[in-house]
Amino acid sequence: MSTPDAAEAARPLSTDAPSASADGKDGRDGAAKDSKDSKDGKESKEAEGSEGSEEHEQPQTAWSARRDLIDHSPRSMNLGDRARFGGSMVGGNQHGVSGGQVAGDVIMGSKTEIHQWAIPGFSAPSAAASTSGEVPQTTLDRLAASFVAAEETVEALLVRLRRDRVLVLSGARFTGRHTAALMLLRRLGAAPVHTLDRDTNPSTLADKFTAPDAAADGSAAVGAAAGGTPAHPRGYVLADLVTRRDGPLREHHLLAACDRLTALDAYLVVTVGPTAVLEDVPVVTWQPPDPADVLAAHLRTRVADTATATDDADKAATVTKLLELPDVTEFLSRSHQLREVAAFAQLLGRYAAGEVTENAVAQFSLISLENQVQEWFEEDESSIHLRDKAFLVALAAFDDGPYALTAELSDLLYRFLQETQKPGSAPEVPVFGTHIGKRLQLARAERYEDDEHTEWGPVTQQKARFVDDRASLVLLREVWTGHPSARPALIDWLRRLADDGRPLVRTRAASTVAVLARTDLPSAMALVIQPWATSNRFRHRLVAVNALTLAHLLDTPNIPRILDEWSKGEDRRLRWVAVRAYALIGAERPEQALAALRTAARSLYRDLADPDDFDREMARELGEAVALLLLSEASDAVLAELRLHLPDDRPVHDLTIGGFVSACRHTQDDERYGHPLVLAWYAQSATEGSAAAYGIPFLWRAALNDPNATRHALDVLREWVLIADRSTATEWALAALLPTLVTTPAEYQRLGHLLRTMPGEDGAKPPAVSARLLTTLPVR
Repeated sequence: MSTPDAAEAARPLSTDAPSASADGKDGRDGAAKDSKDSKDGKESKEAEGSEGSEEHEQPQTAWSARRDLIDHSPRSMNLGDRARFGGSMVGGNQHGVSGGQVAGDVIMGSKTEIHQWAIPGFSAPSAAASTSGEVPQTTLDRLAASFVAAEETVEALLVRLRRDRVLVLSGARFTGRHTAALMLLRRLGAAPVHTLDRDTNPSTLADKFTAPDAAADGSAAVGAAAGGTPAHPRGYVLADLVTRRDGPLREHHLLAACDRLTALDAYLVVTVGPTAVLEDVPVVTWQPPDPADVLAAHLRTRVADTATATDDADKAATVTKLLELPDVTEFLSRSHQLREVAAFAQLLGRYAAGEVTENAVAQFSLISLENQVQEWFEEDESSIHLRDKAFLVALAAFDDGPYALTAELSDLLYRFLQETQKPGSAPEVPVFGTHIGKRLQLARAERYEDDEHTEWGPVTQQKARFVDDRASLVLLREVWTGHPSARPALIDWLRRLADDGRPLVRTRAASTVAVLARTDLPSAMALVIQPWATSNRFRHRLVAVNALTLAHLLDTPNIPRILDEWSKGEDRRLRWVAVRAYALIGAERPEQALAALRTAARSLYRDLADPDDFDREMARELGEAVALLLLSEASDAVLAELRLHLPDDRPVHDLTIGGFVSACRHTQDDERYGHPLVLAWYAQSATEGSAAAYGIPFLWRAALNDPNATRHALDVLREWVLIADRSTATEWALAALLPTLVTTPAEYQRLGHLLRTMPGEDGAKPPAVSARLLTTLPVR
């Protein structure tokens, strides 16, 4: 039986091809595809389910796919910087996958009972605002003891409140706006202070203010003896006023309230959120104080109440010591809400008193984040609309990505969620909706400008990300495990993302599923990863590869075991996925990975009756997997394994030579004339005297002496000479390597003929460097 040209089969596809689509289609076509409505989405899924044979499409090369994975993976997985992607420093880059223990721990959660935010004597703002009643003076005094705000800000607000009788404070929830409202009234001497129902109709607002009943309100009776006004003005707080598009708060509502308040010598502070519906209403934006200042103020109050120290100096020292704890520094770096800061101060007080452990202090930041995420999805739609919840999920998947893309795909998820929630009705998505700033404020996220990698190079985009980089991991876990009724919509959404023409979208689909797999591997495998892995479309299988790779990065157990089983199975599609994944994670266990690749290579030759039936595509994939492993952080171990097993048999020989030649084609930063990575590796090892200084020439000689690989190996050397003509560093490294490739007269003649006869660029005369390199060859 004649041997197939395995070196040709192992030769990778050109990396100059656009990488926007795993199946060779332009990325813009895929982007347009995702703008179709949900009806088209159903049709595409039906078409996918009915496909009967593998599409005749060219898959994206393993090297190009690895580049996309690096460029587009989320920051929480530590792949945004190429230098963090595992790997040796060959050519300045690393080319493997590193571990993700920290992210994995965040996904699995705090495993601690969630703390409640209620502060003794004072409920959370949203709860307090839902009912009417008088605020106890003890509560006001307690809040005043730890209230923090710039004095000039407070004075400006007091001037305005005295003048207008009504003040509207706008700000995000839990920024201290409610406490500020109470403190402003206290500074004015208002007593008593009443809260009004947040569901108050703006048109009846003025009717809520009535003259005090002297019998029921002794504090107001003293000053009214001669028909005068009460000794203290009354205060009212309307926190988190509910407004609607058909019932906004208008200017004339406040004017009527002002008249009534003036007559009664009373003041009103209204707090509203960023999405409140207002018409011609003067609003003051509340800027929250610095969390560090708030924490210090609460600690001083807490220590003063509970500390055993006998003088102020000891109490101040206790506060300072607490503020200098590393866990406190970490907590403050996370931009927590003020309610969380207040609760943290209580915990620190208990820690100082010996009531809780240091671990409780360390865990509190993550616990507070988990609590926030739970609140987002437990709120009914009157507080957080389903569309906003869809945006939160999309932002978790596309954290640190372009805002417009996140918003676009969040509306796609919103459609799927509507279909789950109301199966019989047609999904509706408003064309124009919430302002970007308000939407990000709800999500505790930020907007910024940065470059995004594209097939055409870096492009500056408006991006969005959670302020806390752990939020995306916690949120995806909460949605998947805490709200299983959302799974059908989420799965449909992920399948659409996997079919998108944009590498960023497909990569984020994979990273999202990786988080789900870390949380619940059996469900993620059965519902998402395995259907992708057994798809007849290359791009779907590539998403499965990336999902398994990133899941392994997050410390998900049993991923290598899955790959081992798939690599030995009968399903060619699963073997393809396993080989691609080995190329990315095999550097952690090179001996096992290479053993699996050798087994897969031998299976290509088993029972092969006709050379034309040889699976060249799979052979090429195996060679590219070896190439990536050679350029990983386990490069020395991989090189040693390849040398050891080269004589085993023909399949292993072809796998080794094909993979080595493929690795030699790659250059620094994938530039056409970049420094060849393997040549740089050789130059470094020759300087250090390491084993690679002998292993690389050994494999080069084997490739040049293999009739099936000689032509491809000479092609690579020709490319290296052309690069050397432009790079002194490459010329010096090649001048050091070439003499080690000549051990026989035949080898001397082969390389000498190449250097004497090779043309320059575009058929020009031979480059000058070839003559200089010719002088380095030892005559045999």
